[in-house]
Amino acid sequence: MTITTRSNAGPLTVLVTRRAVLTLPDDSLLLSPATISISPATGKIVAIVPTVLPRSSFPLSTTYINYGSKLVIPGLVDAHVHLNEPGRTEWEGFRTGTRAAASGGVTTVVDMPLNAIPPTTTLAGFKEKLAASEGQCWVDVGFYGGVIPGNADELLPLVEAGVRGFKGFLIESGVEEFPAISSNDIALAMKTLKDAPTTLMFHAEMIPPIADSVGDAVQASDPPLAPHGDLQSYQTFLESRPPSFETYAIDEIVSLAHLAPKLHLHIVHLSATQAIPILKAARKSGVDITAETCFHYLGLAAEGVERGDCRYKCCPPIREQVNQDGLWEELTASDSCIKTIVSDHSPCTPELKLLPPRLQTIEAPHMHHSDSGIDMTADLADSNEEKDVAEIRAAAKEVGDFFAAWGGISSVGLGLPILYTSAKSRAAAGSKCAPSILDIVRLCSAATAKQVGLSHRKGALKVGMDADICVFDDTEEWVLHSHGMHWKNRCSPWEGHRFTGRVKETWLRGQKVFEHGGVNGGFVSGKPVGEAIVEKRFA
Repeated sequence: MTITTRSNAGPLTVLVTRRAVLTLPDDSLLLSPATISISPATGKIVAIVPTVLPRSSFPLSTTYINYGSKLVIPGLVDAHVHLNEPGRTEWEGFRTGTRAAASGGVTTVVDMPLNAIPPTTTLAGFKEKLAASEGQCWVDVGFYGGVIPGNADELLPLVEAGVRGFKGFLIESGVEEFPAISSNDIALAMKTLKDAPTTLMFHAEMIPPIADSVGDAVQASDPPLAPHGDLQSYQTFLESRPPSFETYAIDEIVSLAHLAPKLHLHIVHLSATQAIPILKAARKSGVDITAETCFHYLGLAAEGVERGDCRYKCCPPIREQVNQDGLWEELTASDSCIKTIVSDHSPCTPELKLLPPRLQTIEAPHMHHSDSGIDMTADLADSNEEKDVAEIRAAAKEVGDFFAAWGGISSVGLGLPILYTSAKSRAAAGSKCAPSILDIVRLCSAATAKQVGLSHRKGALKVGMDADICVFDDTEEWVLHSHGMHWKNRCSPWEGHRFTGRVKETWLRGQKVFEHGGVNGGFVSGKPVGEAIVEKRFA
């Protein structure tokens, strides 16, 4: 069977392998031998034959690479990444964040509207972000807009400017320039976007009307707002963000969905399995709502978090092993509401993690923030004054305080080995809920591309698509050390973990941009070749 054959002449790059994940005309996936022909001139896939053709089948000028039995899959599309530029470039930036993505076979990232300053909540803010990205991106980058109180008039202009969707918080975000939205704000956003080709996404945590602890509001430290228990105990933090925060928020979103019946609604970083029945019932009733989950919810569990190890802190929190098992089960369900898996790469400086001395490896400069605890946002205008820094440091709670530490996990570029290792381990243990490599491609490439309106060019090995390719050795075993992290601040709960499967090469639009062990630290293209994706979304 020939999927298609090349008819045009010109320079040619041919990649062959005994195992490729191909996308068929009906968008189903097939693991097959393949010969993939790429036009370096256009950056597109021009032909695919589901067999290994010899070098002699092509002109002598052809660049021909045989990967043997290594897996060749479409580049991953990570649809949830915080690059933080401009404004918080001490946390991350376009250059470092996209290099990390490229090192892990991710060829497209979609940048969240926060924690950059300004956030992408206005057209002017979007233009500032685009200007900051120029010449820095090692992979292609799309952008989300943000929904905050009072910016409804900015939403449609942002759609026209090419944002891939919008995100709002139903609980305080942790940065003052991106406040939480009320039910009235949600309703107004839905009405504004009801006929637009976009996705409205939600950080779905919401404080129930009666709650014993409220996570981000513990600054008050008065009952009933104060957390109960040892602040260096992960269990204390976990109990402060119960599953009811997620279910209450999703109930609220679903209750308003009738205002925009054609608008795609999406729950970001779903953690609590208790929300799954709510989402399934809504979908069954006709609401266009989906969810994503994250690599850390699938590979880490609360039981494994040591005292004071705030590298594990994120919101919603990493929950218990039984909850993780439920997420894996949902991924392979025929009627699953979890359609995508993303990193939610949300870095900060190591200092803001308030790590105990035994976990501290890197000194980093101080930056203001406010997240699940002590208020550190005072007077950004004076943030460079040593006196202010000293006063804030003096007010900071002791190291290992899960409520005072910044919440966010660094993992962009690690998703493929995380998922592959975890799935292999679960299969070996007899689990029937272990996704195959086809499932991983569906969840991390095809579906994420669709989620952001890029399935016409990203997320598939198919003729006419961008030649975004990941070469994966699924047999290599390795351990992640800090020197192997390519994001700006080498602080992650994944440090020390052993993985099976390593990304060997990453190709972006027909050009190899990363090769493990290659020159320039592996970034063999020598300079960034990624682009900002600003084409208007149509689907």
